[in-house]
Amino acid sequence: MKPVSFRTASQWNLCASLEVVRLSLIATASLILSAFAPCDAQTVKQVRAIAKQGPNALPQLGQLLKNPDTQIRAEVVRGIVDIGTPKSLDYLIEATHDVDESIQIRATDGMVNFYLPGYVAIGVTAKIQRAGSSVKSRFVDRNDQVIDPYVMVRLEVIQAIGALIRTGSSQDSRANAARAVGILRGRQALPDLYEGVRSKDSDVLYESIIALQKIADPAAAPKIQYLIRDPKDKVQVAAIETAGLLHNMDALPDLRTVLTTTTKPKVKKTTLNAIAMLPSPQDRPIYTDFLRDKDDGMRAIAAEGFGRLRDPADIPMLEKAYQDETKRQVQISLSFALVMDGKNQFAPEPSPLSFLIDQLNQASFGSAAHALLTEAAQDPTVRAQLYTPMEQGTRDEKINLAQILAVTGDRDAEPHIEKISRDLDKQVAEEGLRALRNLRARL
Repeated sequence: MKPVSFRTASQWNLCASLEVVRLSLIATASLILSAFAPCDAQTVKQVRAIAKQGPNALPQLGQLLKNPDTQIRAEVVRGIVDIGTPKSLDYLIEATHDVDESIQIRATDGMVNFYLPGYVAIGVTAKIQRAGSSVKSRFVDRNDQVIDPYVMVRLEVIQAIGALIRTGSSQDSRANAARAVGILRGRQALPDLYEGVRSKDSDVLYESIIALQKIADPAAAPKIQYLIRDPKDKVQVAAIETAGLLHNMDALPDLRTVLTTTTKPKVKKTTLNAIAMLPSPQDRPIYTDFLRDKDDGMRAIAAEGFGRLRDPADIPMLEKAYQDETKRQVQISLSFALVMDGKNQFAPEPSPLSFLIDQLNQASFGSAAHALLTEAAQDPTVRAQLYTPMEQGTRDEKINLAQILAVTGDRDAEPHIEKISRDLDKQVAEEGLRALRNLRARL
């Protein structure tokens, strides 16, 4: 017979403690294994069913972001985008770290869609034929979309998208990220965009330049000035535009050289426009020559250049040019020039300013008039003339002038826009409220 073993109280306590530790380790290991275990969903249809549960499904969808099947992960991102809550952004940020270019693009467009609803239907995501395939992106020549100034974007979102400009799995995902940063006005991603403009890929380069235009930091202009002579037309045109939009006066010598040497009509027109946006008396002979050009667009640009010189002595010459002109596009630019030179009173009878405002009602010329009125309204004297037609004008005039004053106005404009936000016309009231929010965010 074996002798009976007796344990002291301290020995029993030690054994009990060891058992607790053992059970704790087992429980921890089980939790770790369960966290990394594959989810039950193994088909796109199952993922869709999970996503239909709404925000409560986000943790489970988050686990599925680790699924080895690209189609599953793509559907997961789609579901997260559709749920569209602020918490969704955390999972979309995680998805930007995916190795697949299509997932990176879907996640990027999903974050833009949160701040600009409907974007996924028209962004690069809409052009992806199927998950895991090569991206058929076909970036368009121009993308003017941008969020309203009052919309605040999370810093982590800008950082995640900005990182893709440098580290995206493909040139398409990098170009798409640059586009997204511009739409979101992602100033925090400027260092990433500066990397983008050094890319050898024309799409990444182009989208980075356009993003810099939208962010509108004048300090960015000198960093891309060398691209004014880029051999690729699309890149060169974008760089020339940026020089004008960001008021890079130092670029004028390069622009003058391009204007006199290029044989490409689009490059020439863009260059003249950039020069016209950088007013210098030295360029008066250029405006004089092109004001007689046979091309309507070139005459219009030359007229705007005269306006930005802001020399009242030009008024008789500009009035004569207006009387002789038969093309509406050029008449609009000449009216802008006259307003800039001091003919800025609004009156019921025809005047340069009332003519410009009337063009806001025209589908063909409304956008041109809007842009020029926005520039002219930087002058407080002009701005004060816009309150009456905004409050008493047509629907299009009310909407456009409210938008213009939201960008250019000060505290004096606030009560006038607030009045528009209570207009009996629902569309006018909605746009007035939007303009009011943008004005207050800017002030």
